[in-house]
Amino acid sequence: MTNTHFTRRSFLQTSALSAGLAASAPLWASETKKASLPSSTDILTVGKTGVKVSRIAQGTGANGYNRQSDQTRLGMERFIKQMRHAYDSGIRFFDLADLYGSHPYFKNALQEIPRDELTILTKVWFAGGGGMPKTDTALPAVERFKQEIGTDVLDIVLIHCVTNSRWPEQQKRMREELSELKEKGTVRAVGCSCHSLDALKTAAEDPWVDVIFSRINDKQKKMDGAPGEVAPVLKKARANGKFVVGMKIYGCGDLTSAEYRDQSLRYVIGSDLVDAMTIGFDKTEQVDDTMEHVTRVLRA
Repeated sequence: MTNTHFTRRSFLQTSALSAGLAASAPLWASETKKASLPSSTDILTVGKTGVKVSRIAQGTGANGYNRQSDQTRLGMERFIKQMRHAYDSGIRFFDLADLYGSHPYFKNALQEIPRDELTILTKVWFAGGGGMPKTDTALPAVERFKQEIGTDVLDIVLIHCVTNSRWPEQQKRMREELSELKEKGTVRAVGCSCHSLDALKTAAEDPWVDVIFSRINDKQKKMDGAPGEVAPVLKKARANGKFVVGMKIYGCGDLTSAEYRDQSLRYVIGSDLVDAMTIGFDKTEQVDDTMEHVTRVLRA
């Protein structure tokens, strides 16, 4: 299954899980079911990698830095409750990172949600700062991540926060190591999270990249350029076979009113900019609202 555009037309062409069956049906069986209407719980395949993700990811890095985030600051019990609720709501895609400190928290969450039904994404921090060392190697980090999360395989690993158009050259060793791990099956897909327009333009054309995380909303909140500048790059990335995950859909808390959330979702979905979205929910009712809202937008 190839990358699927995040529009009503394309959703009708892909298989989906209905909201009512999301918690009980076998996860990946969704692609064999006939879908009548698009849903927030649809499942996609990441390019040619075979990795499957839900349309919505539960983020764990809102205001994340120095191995802390709004999600880890919930404390272990509430963190696990949040992850469990996301799973029960049909989310099967979980967005972690070393920078967020969410690995050991998610390891405990895996005692309540089944690893084999989930896609785990994490990110390698290379730039240093905030109590984290600067590095040009991925191997020690990936081995540590596996222990911290409690898994033998990391479904997606991103190079975290690339900002320079020359990042493939600058992170050459890290990329080569991740490619080796991908060949061995320890890592199933690779890519980057972009924090500048120049870095995003490079990623959109880079054959190495399977997955791109990009900041996008309709109001230019916490973004790398105006929506009109970022949007065509995302479309080019998707045309080149990259799986694009939108982040900062709600502006990292700047677009929290019902009106602003609706406008951003309608822009991102209606403009065909992303394959999936990651949102840093820290309350269960936020999950409920977004899952219902996305489905309404898709079916409008």
